[in-house]
Amino acid sequence: MTSYRFTALAATLPASVPFVGPETQERAAGRAFAARLGANENGFGPSPAAIAAMRKATGETWMYGDPESHDLRAALADFHGIGADSIMVGEGIDGLLGYLVRLFIAPGDRVVTSAGAYPTFNYHVAGYGGEIVTVPYREDREDPEALIGKAVEIGAKLIYIANPDNPMGSWHDARAMQAMIKAVPEGALLVLDEAYIEFAPEGTAPVLVADDPRVIRLRTFSKAYGMAGARVGYAIGTPELIGAFHKVRNHFGMARISQAGALAALGDRDWLTQTVANVAAARQRIGEIAAANGLAALPSATNFVAIDCGADAGFARAIVAALGELGVFIRMPFAPPQDRCIRVSAGRAPELDLFAEALPKALEMVRSGRG
Repeated sequence: MTSYRFTALAATLPASVPFVGPETQERAAGRAFAARLGANENGFGPSPAAIAAMRKATGETWMYGDPESHDLRAALADFHGIGADSIMVGEGIDGLLGYLVRLFIAPGDRVVTSAGAYPTFNYHVAGYGGEIVTVPYREDREDPEALIGKAVEIGAKLIYIANPDNPMGSWHDARAMQAMIKAVPEGALLVLDEAYIEFAPEGTAPVLVADDPRVIRLRTFSKAYGMAGARVGYAIGTPELIGAFHKVRNHFGMARISQAGALAALGDRDWLTQTVANVAAARQRIGEIAAANGLAALPSATNFVAIDCGADAGFARAIVAALGELGVFIRMPFAPPQDRCIRVSAGRAPELDLFAEALPKALEMVRSGRG
């Protein structure tokens, strides 16, 4: 019998993924969900210009994508008013986080994040043998001061924060984030995940300074641009830091069709504006549905809404399961006390209609012990 010679680290790791996809749940249930409202996807979809560009590029899929993503990086540089050597394109923020962790974290190195924050960062850190140290949320928001304080205390190499936040949808203003950047201790790097920044109020993002060595900023085409399946993200940092990605990245990781779609999407500002408005309207609708059922929607600057179910994690988990039985896919935060909530993506009206119909039924199932 073959005995595989895994590394000592790999042998200790569980074979798991940070998120169980809706497809996995559909296969287990033997039926498809009627409403897909749990993966923070943008159901309003990509720009028609992006769809046309990707359709045109399908005939070119016999070719690898440009390993430098030159045209997309140049367009992003022009859009942000920075040099292209300060931008790295990669396979979504998840892929870029993996490269970043590989660059910085060896076994025993410490990172700081929030308990219950975006788990893919933790997944990569664990994969390279790093030590994850957490601080709690404060009033359902990540706590910049506590994160910095803990980083100083333990000598962390990386400090992760998402602004706006996943899974709660909360956010800090630019002044608070700039203060956090200023307070980053010597030898540490702030990983500022801005996946949802296009949905946030004006004044949320600090001024983009590409030559600040204390911070790397991560953005994506998965959320506001509606291209989650294309896997296009980008990092903004100093040329020295961005250049280091070439040491470890998959140089042919970007599909040609994805590069074409992202470039076209970036140029369609009207579609982005309309999408942001559609998401804002959907968030309001989700809040109204929650209120109609005696639940409280938390303020959100993302394309999803966290809903406080007013009880404990068991109650929230039962609601998620009951909604799943009724054909509505949603998720919930992982860690207390945020796990008292459920989380619902800002979908199109027909899907929200299904959620509005199913939620009172799910609540009745749970309260009667049938959920």
